Amino acid sequence: MRKFKSGHYIKQGSYKSFEPAFINKQWEIDDMTLLQLLSKADRFLGRLDMYSSYVDIDQYIRMHIAKEATTSSKIEGTRTNIQEVFLNREEINAEKRDDWEEVQNYIDAMNSAVQELHKLPFSSRLIKQTHEILMQGVRGMHKQPGTFRTSQNWIGGASINDATFIPPVHHNISALMSDLEQFANDELNPLPDLLKIGIIHYQFETIHPFLDGNGRVGRLMITLYLVNKKILKRPILYLSDFFERNRTLYYDNLMRARTHDDINQWLKFFLTGIIEIAEKGVETFDKILQLKSDIEQKLSGLGVRTADALKIVQYMYQRPIVDASVVLEITGKSKATVYKLIDELEQLDIIKEISGSKRNKLYLFHEYMALFSS
Repeated sequence: MRKFKSGHYIKQGSYKSFEPAFINKQWEIDDMTLLQLLSKADRFLGRLDMYSSYVDIDQYIRMHIAKEATTSSKIEGTRTNIQEVFLNREEINAEKRDDWEEVQNYIDAMNSAVQELHKLPFSSRLIKQTHEILMQGVRGMHKQPGTFRTSQNWIGGASINDATFIPPVHHNISALMSDLEQFANDELNPLPDLLKIGIIHYQFETIHPFLDGNGRVGRLMITLYLVNKKILKRPILYLSDFFERNRTLYYDNLMRARTHDDINQWLKFFLTGIIEIAEKGVETFDKILQLKSDIEQKLSGLGVRTADALKIVQYMYQRPIVDASVVLEITGKSKATVYKLIDELEQLDIIKEISGSKRNKLYLFHEYMALFSS
């Protein structure tokens, strides 16, 4: 892809905006290292996707989405940890509720977008709907949620005059996003899908079509595309963790593609992220299955209470924090039996009390949570 031309700068009075070239065209791959990474990424994604056929993925997928939501939001400065995701709003400190709500919106946006893929193609319409949910009722809600911007924005810097990067002017966004959408859905274009979504993510971040929330939507789009193309059966791969840990490289490689026409370096970085995260995903599922087996063995010694204890644990794979009222609802047993079950699960070190309260105690499925918090 050495012939790649990223675009050009256009003088806009006191600043220059960047006008990206269209991406819906024929691409030529001329880098063997890139092809080797592509082959490896395909293999690791195949291994990860295998779990969708042999494991009840839906039982664990909520945790994957919660981790992605907290990590993607963290890149934008939001500070909510994965444990807080599963608390109720009133259980969150008042000064952290705005952050908590942004993360909850991210989860809602992802879940809604995955469902919409059954009815809509990967498109500007889907992207706008997802953005609207993401920005609903939170900071940035007055910045045209679900609508492409109608004014200039910029990245970095206190003002447009010292910005790190200035995206294209707003009146070119419709044409640029239409080109991106055509590229994403052009089945006759022989470019491999993993390279396609790498280019799409780069182009989307370069266009920066919304006044706020572009980073979160851009990262969310990667998973949506992989599900849409049936590379993944379920949304179980998220790159925000890789981007967060390599934040400087992430921004530098995106910028280098614009300034030096070096899309190859960006794609190598992108594929390296897919390989690393897919490999970690496989390890996580292996650890989940081992934990599941260990817990079932522990619970087998509870006799007549084993079945109810299993119900509680099965619930906690999706929502790893419970209180006595939730356990009461899950089991349908008396309060005395519920407290006995909770006590036995604590003694088996399956759950741990985390609230420090005498009343309305909260219990965490701590070993399971640790698999996603590390």
